Formats: sequence, structure tokens, C-alpha cells
Amino acid sequence: MSPHVLIVDDDPAIRDSMCEYLEMEGFKTATLPSGEDAIDFLKSNHTDIVVTDIMMLGMNGLELTDIIKKEYDTDVIVMTGFSGEHSYEEAISKGASDFIFKPIRFEELLLRMKRVLKERQLSKERDQILEKLKKLAITDGLTKLYNSRYFYKQLDLEIDRLNRYNHALSLLLIDIDHFKEYNDTYGHLEGDKVLIRMGQIISSCLRRMDTAHRYGGEEFTVILPETACEEAAFVANRIRIAIESEIFSPTPDKQITITVSIGVTEYQTDERISAFVQRADQALYLSKDNGRNRISCLPGK
Repeated sequence: MSPHVLIVDDDPAIRDSMCEYLEMEGFKTATLPSGEDAIDFLKSNHTDIVVTDIMMLGMNGLELTDIIKKEYDTDVIVMTGFSGEHSYEEAISKGASDFIFKPIRFEELLLRMKRVLKERQLSKERDQILEKLKKLAITDGLTKLYNSRYFYKQLDLEIDRLNRYNHALSLLLIDIDHFKEYNDTYGHLEGDKVLIRMGQIISSCLRRMDTAHRYGGEEFTVILPETACEEAAFVANRIRIAIESEIFSPTPDKQITITVSIGVTEYQTDERISAFVQRADQALYLSKDNGRNRISCLPGK
């Protein structure tokens, strides 16, 4: 896609000559005579680079640059024929990406524009890499659910919100029944397929505000904001039934159903996070001790 350039200069001869040259070099161009017109243009037109003169009637180029850098994701190259009046440092301090003196040498302008575009692309790539790294730090690599590290951070945030708005908060702790035997019989690759599908099924049973996490091994957690224990039990049972209804085929001649046991609890005012999670764990073990493939609730006090 061709870069979009806006040329702002009150001299029509300069605008026209720059426009002609840049279009020959593959740029999409627009030209305007004033900073005020440029601001109106940017409100509704995607622009990669603005090339603006400094000395113009009304809004000058430095004022225009200042507004652009505060309000738009657009690079600015400032040009001037008055080398003693406005310094390079002043233009850069207003947010300009580069600075060039008149009379403009088109070859030099082209090189500067290409450098600015390359720096923009590199900056975007760095931001994308950083975003991926942040996501990796809180995401389980296998199931793509949030990991246990993020579980505790999010639980802390939800409890803070609960204390401010007096909402209920419930927690599910989910464990796959007899998962070790399944792994030992059919291998870790098939076990991983089960874990991935579990994450998908659990997520499909939740609201947008709810979040699922891989807590560790074959255990998953679900945070249910604004949800009391009784309602959380319905969510847990929906998950249990959805998982039990799934058919797994670890070998071509084998079709297997898998079940889960779930512990449900509701947060109690001023209790420690560790006590909250421990009670969900106790509820889970009630489900295990009572035959598995069931839910157990320990609402607290």
C-alpha cells in the first residue's frame, strides 16, 4: 500500500512540485495551504506523514506539529527557509520526526521520508513483539487460557472491585477425573489434546466477564464476578455436563468420555485469597471423595 503524505505550505508552486515528485515515487499525496485546513483534513483522512512549512499565515508549522503529535498517530517533517529563526531542536521538541531546510532537494526529502516510514514500521514491530511477550507471560502455552500467575493477579483485582462495589464473587476449581490413567494409557500427546479441548469447552460455557485459567496439570480455575455461590453452581454444572458429553478418540477404535470434578465457593468479606482458594480446593476434594463427576459447594461462613 502506498504511503499517504499531506503537504502543507502556503506557496502553491512548492506544493505542486513536491506533489508531482512524490507521486512519481509512489506516494499518495494531498496538499493544503494552511495548518487549519490540515487539522480538518486529518480528522477524516488517514495520513502517514505530514510535510509542513513553518512560516505560514495563521497557524504556523510548529503549532500544527504540536497538535498532530498530541492527537494523531502521524509523523511530521518540518521544512523552513529561515534557518536562524527556528532551530532543529525546537521542531523536534514539538514532536517532529525530522527537519529539512528550503530550498528542498527532493532526493534528500525522499530519503528522510523513507527513513521516517522505516522507523515507524520498526516501532510497530517492536510494540507487537512486546505485546506478544506480555501475553506469553500470562498465557498457558498449551491451552491458551490464562495461567496461574495471572489467576492470582486477576483474583486480587476482582476482590478489590468487590470491596468497592459490594458485588459477589465466586470461584470454580475443576479437575479432570482419572487424567493420569488416561495419560499413562494413551500417551502425553493425547493427554494434551484433552487439556486443549477442556480449555475450549470451559471457555464456551462462560460469560464475557468470566475468565478461565489453567491452574496447573489437569486443574483449571474459573473466576465468576458478580456471581453468588448458587448461581456459580449452575455454571459449574453446565461445564460438567458439556465435558461429559464430549467424545474423545485417543485411538481409531476407541471412543471415550471424560468427566470432571468441580469445587465451588464464594468469597467472604475480608478473607485472604489463600483461604478463598483453599476452600475451593476443599470443595473439589469433596467431589472427588463422593465419587467424582460432580460438583460440591462450600459457600463459606
